[in-house]
Amino acid sequence: MNASTYLAYDYPLLGAFWTILFITLATMWFILLFRVVADIFRDHTTGGPEKTLWLLCVLCLPFFGVFVYVLARGGAMGEREARRNAALHRETAASAAREGGPATSGDLDELARLADLKAHGDISEAEYAHAKEKILH
Repeated sequence: MNASTYLAYDYPLLGAFWTILFITLATMWFILLFRVVADIFRDHTTGGPEKTLWLLCVLCLPFFGVFVYVLARGGAMGEREARRNAALHRETAASAAREGGPATSGDLDELARLADLKAHGDISEAEYAHAKEKILH
């Protein structure tokens, strides 16, 4: 008998399921662990000694430490992440505006208003072109 014949009996489909489940849960665990460690360092409301204690707790007793951290500070962890994402979004939009990036929604609204004024005959084609250039640059 060759090795492939025994493989089907030694590693059944249920065994493959448990292996995939274990790998998925381990990956999720490591992602959570890294997010908690990153949150400990990003939190500006806690001082050095408290950060040190949290970090030691999370690294020395990983399952218990992460569980307690998420219970104690999980809500604030989500709020800090949302604030960080909003700040990154504002920074990216400001950078794009400085570098002549895509128009913002305010610019698009102003362009639509100008197009309406031109369509109704309130401004001439030259005035429209001048105002459009002013908004876009």
